[in-house]
Amino acid sequence: QIQLVESGGGLVQAGDSLRLSCRASGGTFRTYSMGWFRQAPGKEREFIAAIAWSGGVPRYPNSADGRFTMSRDNAQDTVFLQMTALKPEDTAVYYCAARQYKRTLLDSDSQYDHWGQGTQVTVSP
Repeated sequence: QIQLVESGGGLVQAGDSLRLSCRASGGTFRTYSMGWFRQAPGKEREFIAAIAWSGGVPRYPNSADGRFTMSRDNAQDTVFLQMTALKPEDTAVYYCAARQYKRTLLDSDSQYDHWGQGTQVTVSP
């Protein structure tokens, strides 16, 4: 049973950058597709990025503006989310998620069956 632990969140100012990490344990990491989501207070969980277990380029929502970049390092059992030019509206709890051998619908949170505890990102004006 894979377990996920996010880290790297914190309080930053608008315009700053942050890199979130999600380290996996207890499973064969390279067989899991990974996703990043976020949830702000009073809002639904929002898809940010995903990488399929089989590799390929990261997937982002159509609304993405290029400020966030996802990567994975199978040697470290870790995925990363590099966030730049942060805005106050990026304030949310950021979660990573995993699903084994999943290639499609990676933008849907319902497709994932393993979740981390989340890391808070707060961006001040």
